[in-house]
Amino acid sequence: LENAVGLLKEEMRMLDSIIIRYADRYRVPAGGALAVDREKFSDGITCELQENRNINIIRGEVTNIDANEYTIIATGPLTSEKLSQSIRRLIENDYLYFYDAAAPIVTYDSIDKTKVFRASRYGKGEDDYLNCPMSKEEYENFWHEIVNAETAELKSFEKQIVFEGCMPVESMAKRGKETLLYGPLKPVGLIDPKTGKRPYAVVQLRQDNAAGTLYNIVGFQTHLKWNEQKRVFGLIPGLENAEFLRFGVMHRNTYINSPKVLLPTLQLKNNKNIMFAGQISGVEGYVESASMGLISGINMSRIIAGEKALVFPECTAIGSLSSYISNENVKHFQPMNVNFGLIPKIDEKIKEKREKNIKISENSLKTLKSFINNNIINIV
Repeated sequence: LENAVGLLKEEMRMLDSIIIRYADRYRVPAGGALAVDREKFSDGITCELQENRNINIIRGEVTNIDANEYTIIATGPLTSEKLSQSIRRLIENDYLYFYDAAAPIVTYDSIDKTKVFRASRYGKGEDDYLNCPMSKEEYENFWHEIVNAETAELKSFEKQIVFEGCMPVESMAKRGKETLLYGPLKPVGLIDPKTGKRPYAVVQLRQDNAAGTLYNIVGFQTHLKWNEQKRVFGLIPGLENAEFLRFGVMHRNTYINSPKVLLPTLQLKNNKNIMFAGQISGVEGYVESASMGLISGINMSRIIAGEKALVFPECTAIGSLSSYISNENVKHFQPMNVNFGLIPKIDEKIKEKREKNIKISENSLKTLKSFINNNIINIV
């Protein structure tokens, strides 16, 4: 409960989120983070949905939204052009869009174990990460190559608006020679057991599946061409002969200008039959996207039953997110991860940050528990 996303996950557990339930069931080692075996995770959720008698799954392309039907729109980052046009007509507002990026994945067997060491930053959790230490000379060579590497060509009809939390590693590097040392290559909290010292820079690899055969290069979302990724990332100690099972890719990601069009219930202001959920609603992150799905699902079921849609308390993590994306006072809107800055300050004066965050979390969970009981939200 020391960080906001941890609080959000706990709130979702209280609300019996199917996403968090299966994430807990199929989690893989990742220090304090919640990482999952993707195949088992997705298969488990798919099976439960298919076996639910109240759910009828229809596979096909939707190109038009009926404004008179109860509908939750959760189309994801690559919404088709036809459906985009239909949504644009519904919201009577232009889209915003940006690129987010996926990091490369390499095989464990192809990593040179003589050059890496296992550890989690500051010793938190188990030694879940493989760390690739760099000397100053190795880092400067890597930096020079990545800022001069060739990137994939952008489509002429797309704008390059990059969300800070998903910035390509090469874009970050171009901001300055030392920028990466305060980002994905920061060495703080890590000691190389071979030298007994903190390396000049560190690239971390995180286990990507339960079997431990795949590792993700943490923070290395990228727009580099695939041959350039193999060349440049091969300069990282331990990855000289790495086998890339997935190269990093860039995605166009579409989201609505939600403060202009959404209520805190995630209903459209101009059509309360329509709700938005997931990343298209204007939140950033897997957990955050799923949490908006929870709100829209709960509220849609209430509306269909003739009940009033709920506004979740702003002093909770989930409520602070829905409040942020529906706040008309936000002038320059961009997707947001959950963070304690979104949650109203508590009255108690606590100087130590960790203690303050824990107190906020405890207050949030207490409030949510009462909110669930008072509104008779059925948790199966």
